[in-house]
Amino acid sequence: MKNVILAIESSCDETSASVCIDGKVMNNVIATQEIHSKYGGVVPELASRAHQQAIGPVVKEAMTTANVKMSDLSAIAFTQGPGLLGALLVGGAFAKSMALALDIPLIGVHHMKAHILAHFIEEPKPKFPFLCLTVSGGHTQIVRVDDYLDMTVLGQTTDDAVGEAFDKCAKLMGLPYPGGPLIDKLAKEGDKTKFTFNETSMPGLDYSFSGIKTGFMNFLNREKMKDADFVEKNKNDLSASIQRHLIDMLMEKVELAVKQEGVSQVAIAGGVSANSGLRSKLEEMAVEKGWETFIPRFEYCTDNAGMIGMTAHYQWLAGDTAPLSVSPMPRMKF
Repeated sequence: MKNVILAIESSCDETSASVCIDGKVMNNVIATQEIHSKYGGVVPELASRAHQQAIGPVVKEAMTTANVKMSDLSAIAFTQGPGLLGALLVGGAFAKSMALALDIPLIGVHHMKAHILAHFIEEPKPKFPFLCLTVSGGHTQIVRVDDYLDMTVLGQTTDDAVGEAFDKCAKLMGLPYPGGPLIDKLAKEGDKTKFTFNETSMPGLDYSFSGIKTGFMNFLNREKMKDADFVEKNKNDLSASIQRHLIDMLMEKVELAVKQEGVSQVAIAGGVSANSGLRSKLEEMAVEKGWETFIPRFEYCTDNAGMIGMTAHYQWLAGDTAPLSVSPMPRMKF
C-alpha cells in the first residue's frame, strides 16, 4: 500500500502544498505573497490573511496535479514551527481539519529540519554524516546530520540571521524588499574588495550579525555626510562588499566545523542558499579543501512544501505522528 502524504507549508509569507508518495515529491505548488514589498518586510497579520485566501486553492492544485483523491491520503503534514504564529495557525488548522475529517494521522514538521532534508528530494543526495549550513531570514545554523531524523546544532547565530542582515543592509541602501536577492544581483557588477565594514567575531561555531549591520549603517551615514549621492554612486560596490563580508563570515565557521567534526561532506540549505555568491564560494572552497558539496535546486531552497513532505515521509516511517491537539510553535526548538 502506498504512503501518500499531503504536506502544507505556511511558516512565513509563502503558502505551499505538495504531495509526497513513498518518499517521492510529486509536485511543489507555491503561492508567493507580493503585498509585503511596499512595507519593506513581512507584516504578520497580512501574511496570515493571505494564507487564508491561498491555502484552499494551493492544496486543491497540489492534489489535482498529483492525481490524488482525498481517500488516497495516508497522512497530512504541516509546518509546526518555527515561524510566524498567525501564519502557522492557518496551515495547522487546515491540516488538523483535513486529518480529522479523513480520520488519518497528522505529522508536525520542524521547518529548519525540513530545509536540511530538502537535499533528499533529488539527486545527488549526501551520505551520512554531513554538515549543513542552514541560512534564512530567521535562522543561521551549522548542523551535523547523522541520519534523517538525527541532527545536532553545532553553532548558530546569537542574535540576527544572515538573511535578515542581507535585507537590512539592502534597506539601508534604499533597495526594495526583499533586498537580499537584489544585493546578489548588484554584487555581480561590483568590486567586492572596495569597502570594508566592522563585524563581530564570536567564539566557537556561533555567529553574530548585529555588529556588521551596525557597522554598515555607520559607514553609510559617514559617507553620506560627505556626499549625499554616495550610495547611488556606489551601489554595486557596496553590494559586492557587504555580500563578501557576510559570506566570508559564514564560510569561516563552516571550515572550522569541517576540521572539528572530521566531516568533508558539506551542504547548504534555506532561502539564502539561493545566493549565487554563497554558492560560488562553497564550490570554490570545495575544490580548494577537497569537500563534497550539495546545494538544492532553487525551488527547494526557499520555503516550500516539498521539503515538508520529504521530512514527513521519514517521520512516518519512524512512527512520529502528532495528536490533533498539537499546537503551532513559533519558536520551536531544533
